Amino acid sequence: MVNLTAMSGFLLMGFSDERKLQILHALLFLVTYLLALTGNLLIITVITLDHRLHSPMYYFLKHLSLLDLCFISVTVPQSIANSLMGNGYISLVQCILQVFFFIALASSEVAILTVMSYDRYAAICQPLHYETTMDPSACRHAVIAVWIAGGLSGLMHAAINFSIPLCGKRVIHQFFCDVPQMLKLACSYESINEIALAAFTTSTAFICLISIVLSYIRIFSTVLRIPSAEGRTKVFSTCLPHLFVVTFFLSAAGFEFLRLPSDSSSTMDLIFSIFYTVIPPTLNPVIYSLRNDTLKAALRKMLSKEELPQRKMCLKAMFKL
Repeated sequence: MVNLTAMSGFLLMGFSDERKLQILHALLFLVTYLLALTGNLLIITVITLDHRLHSPMYYFLKHLSLLDLCFISVTVPQSIANSLMGNGYISLVQCILQVFFFIALASSEVAILTVMSYDRYAAICQPLHYETTMDPSACRHAVIAVWIAGGLSGLMHAAINFSIPLCGKRVIHQFFCDVPQMLKLACSYESINEIALAAFTTSTAFICLISIVLSYIRIFSTVLRIPSAEGRTKVFSTCLPHLFVVTFFLSAAGFEFLRLPSDSSSTMDLIFSIFYTVIPPTLNPVIYSLRNDTLKAALRKMLSKEELPQRKMCLKAMFKL
């Protein structure tokens, strides 16, 4: 146990104190991290190189993969390093940066999922106006707004959470600097800044959720009126993966963040943290590619023996530029 009395950092308890379990946790997280990196990098690469995928839907999907790539990189590598070294200490600066990037990327992910649901609504319910509504300029502005909104959210959370006086030992029963766990260390929960921040975060997430739900109500009502079974299948193949990702991510994160800190057990916190920090970035590329025939065809083409040398030349030319 690190002596925290003379240090300003925190002690992350992680999953276990046993050395063998720490090594097992590091290996499992390392495999998961490599899978997430590979899957998301493949999505980003194939969408960038294949001109058939230069549409708003795949443009937003590319940014979702980029967010997933950054999101899992905020927590998992630090946890792997702590387990391998058998030392859960994290400095104050590292913890502040982890909270900032974690909240910023999580907020951006919720925002990009909301934008993606509106894109599907515009494409299916308003096809005649789709090219005007989702023109390249509008898509770029939407993505810029997503990243800026996430950055501001992360900045507010980091500033307010680390201005709260802490009481007792600085021990966090988590494998990263998780905001709900850090609130357990606060001397009181009655700060007006905490209440305002919680209200702002909850209301923003609720607005995003309502927007997604309304979009899909309109989408499904439109899809059910399509006479062709093949047409309905094609629409569902692009909408269902997005709906699954939204439901999985928001339900797991919402369950964890909306609970009162005093009501949460360490075991449940660890389990649910994996569901919204590790699993979504790893499964998102698989979910989107499994039901999307266009994306699967582009992946097969990019990885084929005929196309691979050409892709290597393109990548070399890109790096030279």
